[in-house]
Amino acid sequence: MIELQSLGKTFYKDKSNLEVVSNISLTFKAHSFTALIGPSGCGKSTLLNMIAGLYKPTSGDILYNGKQIVGVNTDVGYMTQKDNLLPWRTILDNVALPLEIAGVPKKQRHEQARSILQQVDLSGFENKYSSELSGGMRKRACLARMLLYKPKILLLDEPFAALDAQLRIAMHELLLRLWEEYKQTIILVTHDLIEAVSLADRVIVFSPRPASVAFQKEVYLARPRDVLQVRFTKEFQNIHNTIWDYLQQQYAADRLTYAK
Repeated sequence: MIELQSLGKTFYKDKSNLEVVSNISLTFKAHSFTALIGPSGCGKSTLLNMIAGLYKPTSGDILYNGKQIVGVNTDVGYMTQKDNLLPWRTILDNVALPLEIAGVPKKQRHEQARSILQQVDLSGFENKYSSELSGGMRKRACLARMLLYKPKILLLDEPFAALDAQLRIAMHELLLRLWEEYKQTIILVTHDLIEAVSLADRVIVFSPRPASVAFQKEVYLARPRDVLQVRFTKEFQNIHNTIWDYLQQQYAADRLTYAK
């Protein structure tokens, strides 16, 4: 569904160059769930922005269903760490915003927004404002808003990083339940290896900036998954430890490089 061909991105400012992404070639199959991990600032978010069509690659190509992406990809839903809810709008109008922009009549978009709010367990909060909701509820509202216009690709940039452990597990369960229903292609950026292995079909580890593919591991864990219980299985531990061992080796090599 998505193919990255020798992808690179360099930012130019004040006669200086900053290479952020270098020679990445990857394929993301339809309905797959991929987790991306790597050091902070290595270029993971830049990669998502290029897949969304928000940044133009400096080199290489991005193909979506066999065609080159040359502008904003409207089949993409994007969710970041910040909830980005508009504080002056009710939760119902926040969630309905994509349909409002698309010109859908108010009655119709409100009906669809109420339906998706019910799916994320926010029925009864339609007329509340974001300041009246907990962090987990705001994340559910953002997820509902993203899903309402039925994007085929979900780009998730550490969307649950600010939540406590209990809320994160609840959001993981909700995300998997909705993904199994809607069957989008998901690319998740995370620093949490447990989160990556619990959710994804494949974990890709990036090098320090400029980001390049350093390591990949398929996650052969049965679906549907119980995100709380799966991490206590032997299969999970084997996959987790394989990736963790690589990360430790990479960290040790980086320390040695910096010491020199």
